[in-house]
Amino acid sequence: MHMPCSIKFSALECDAIILVVYSVLVKYSVLFANLQVAKYPSGKDINALEQHIKNLLSPSTPFFFNTLYDPYCDGADFVRGYPFSLREGVPTAVSHGLWLNIPDYDAPTQLVKPLERNARYVDAILTIPKGTLFPMCGMNLAFDRELIGPAMYFGLMGDGQPIGRYDDMWAGWCTKVITDHLGLGVKTGLPYIWHSKASNPFVNLKKEYNGIFWQEELIPFFQSVSLPKDATTVQKCYLELAKQVRAKLGKVDSYFNKLADSMVTWIEAWDELNPPKGGVATANGAPRSK
Repeated sequence: MHMPCSIKFSALECDAIILVVYSVLVKYSVLFANLQVAKYPSGKDINALEQHIKNLLSPSTPFFFNTLYDPYCDGADFVRGYPFSLREGVPTAVSHGLWLNIPDYDAPTQLVKPLERNARYVDAILTIPKGTLFPMCGMNLAFDRELIGPAMYFGLMGDGQPIGRYDDMWAGWCTKVITDHLGLGVKTGLPYIWHSKASNPFVNLKKEYNGIFWQEELIPFFQSVSLPKDATTVQKCYLELAKQVRAKLGKVDSYFNKLADSMVTWIEAWDELNPPKGGVATANGAPRSK
């Protein structure tokens, strides 16, 4: 099957790439790209893989914000006024890590702040609230394949396409809309990694040019997306999202019609390669008996 994806995507666009993908018991996927091990303020190395797995194994709290950050971390808890009915939390689908040293900026910000570095280590993990989008970077990322894997399509972008460096953003927006609909959680914060190689801002600007304009249409689209009640699997949600991308974003540029086609093909490929236990998958995510 021909897969409609870019040869390069934003997490893999620099020279001397170091990409590590861990599959832990086939359940979790962890991506590190072009990064080095960061250190705690004490000087001890940060075990980013361990922290990502901890994040995914602990619940999220997307329905009510806890002002003491992640209540499941050591030394924290739910604060006074937090509803007891929500303290069980929900499964965590995504763990989104951060960066020390060179920030993950867009090209215009890179150009006006060429020497800026992030040296601020914040010992915190947050659940991103339901209904709130975020810019997901694919350079320090982990996700539960069983909970959200089919939504992790890093777009039809890069070589030969009119947009680049928005592939992980696209995956993040799709993922957040779907996790909100299915009652799953997304965490951001720890672990940190060390980002030491800045990409060329002029090259980045050429890749991002259309995306910078289009995102002013894309964000309102994702903020207003409504998925039907019968969309009870990630695959069904993603196919419905592809339908709405075609109907609403196809008017912005014909590229989005091709992207919608690619989203459908992605789900077909995912189901073919990841059949559910006890059956053979169909394109809508429902098992078909052997």
